[in-house]
Amino acid sequence: MKLIVFLVVLPWVAVFARNFSQDFDLTWGSDRVRILNNGELLTLSLDKDSGSAFQSKNEYLFGKISVQLKLVPDYSAGTVTSYYLASQGSTWDEIDFEFLGNLSGDPYTVHTNVITEGKGDREQQFRLWFDPTADFHTYSILWNPHVIIFYVDGTPIREFKNLDSTKVPFPESRAMRIHSSIWNADDWATKGGLIKTDWSKAPFTASFRNISAQACIWASGSGAYPCSSNSWQAKQLDAPSLERLMWVQKHYMIYNYCIDLKRFPQGLPLECAATT
Repeated sequence: MKLIVFLVVLPWVAVFARNFSQDFDLTWGSDRVRILNNGELLTLSLDKDSGSAFQSKNEYLFGKISVQLKLVPDYSAGTVTSYYLASQGSTWDEIDFEFLGNLSGDPYTVHTNVITEGKGDREQQFRLWFDPTADFHTYSILWNPHVIIFYVDGTPIREFKNLDSTKVPFPESRAMRIHSSIWNADDWATKGGLIKTDWSKAPFTASFRNISAQACIWASGSGAYPCSSNSWQAKQLDAPSLERLMWVQKHYMIYNYCIDLKRFPQGLPLECAATT
């Protein structure tokens, strides 16, 4: 009699804030990526020849992903430092934090977007209430079957709900990796491309530490995610958090696609009637 064991590989929950060299891969930029302090600190640099980037070894389906980031100081015009989740393929999903550089002393623009099945156009932009180049600050993405929430130092700045009734596409079926990069975007990043990158001030360097993922690691073909017991899986904003969100949007939001009638002359996207 033979005992046959069937092994079913399922996603599982991970929590890490460990060594960059263990959990992430360099995707481009060669020696412009530096891992320091025994793997606890990673820097990305941009010069005239190239930017740089890294991505997580694992893919995730839902989770709360956080990173502490210190942005390029002084003159950063034309540069973009990004931190985002993204799937693969021509109809990919993506959840973006992008930090648009500026002239010395002028504030960064925090650019957020949600892309589903390769379609985005859901930008909201913010200023920050602190200098993001002076020290590390924590930027988090909560992504569960109900909502996506963007946080800065634990304060929600944006939410994007899963609105089944309106048939609004929501990223819920494609696993995503954690990505970060720094690159030249002086054709649009600073004042619509009017301010260009000053290469005499290169290299431009951003620093990362303490990336953590409370998330479901995706195993291809498993078709399930046994993560429902985690608090972030069902989390949504409570009344105090919604009040804080509205305060941030009132005082620090500088662009919201949901009120841009010139951009959508045929009518605003469906989710705009029901989301902040």
